[in-house]
Amino acid sequence: MTAEDPATTVDPVEGLFDNVWTVPNAFTLVRLLCLPLFLYLLFGLEERAAAAWLLGGLGATDWVDGYLARRLGQVSEFGKVFDPTVDRVLFIVALTAIMVDGSMPLWFGIVLLLREVCVGAMMAIATLVYGIERIDVTWWGKVATFLLMFAVPGFLMGSSDITGAAWFEAAAWALGVPGLALSLWTGFAYIPKVRAAIDRSRAQRGSTSTATSSPT
Repeated sequence: MTAEDPATTVDPVEGLFDNVWTVPNAFTLVRLLCLPLFLYLLFGLEERAAAAWLLGGLGATDWVDGYLARRLGQVSEFGKVFDPTVDRVLFIVALTAIMVDGSMPLWFGIVLLLREVCVGAMMAIATLVYGIERIDVTWWGKVATFLLMFAVPGFLMGSSDITGAAWFEAAAWALGVPGLALSLWTGFAYIPKVRAAIDRSRAQRGSTSTATSSPT
């Protein structure tokens, strides 16, 4: 075979900061930049309803960046990290702000916040230290996210002075309780998956090290 033979051509491995400036990554950045606006609406203008609508919109558009990446063929390693990181930052900051505002039961927010921090830390350590492959969100995890995506701003809306605030609060409880239960259950369900991924990563590293050190 010659050097130009396609069979001998090896595609370069994409780095983390390759293909950063893409349409889906730009959309994710816009969602992140809406966070200061949310905080300003909530604490600066004390417009709980407007802040809740903005937060609901940010949650409802969570799928758009992933859709754009697949549709436009712009899936990138940076986007795979940037998108879920922004989602977690938005959720944690918004959740903390709503608890500070007093629009959400403190116990509910603390339990949900601890779950997010623990799962996020577990995934970060497993990825950075052990180099595990990406673990996809389960179907039940997506259901939990969907329920909480509307429950959290629902609590905020329920504490506003708009007409029908009591109905928003009732809907927040109706969605929030099962959403929280599912969120905790899926969080614990990640533990054996992460352990299995760590074992696979160790085994792969061990086989690679053995193959490298073996004489030719």
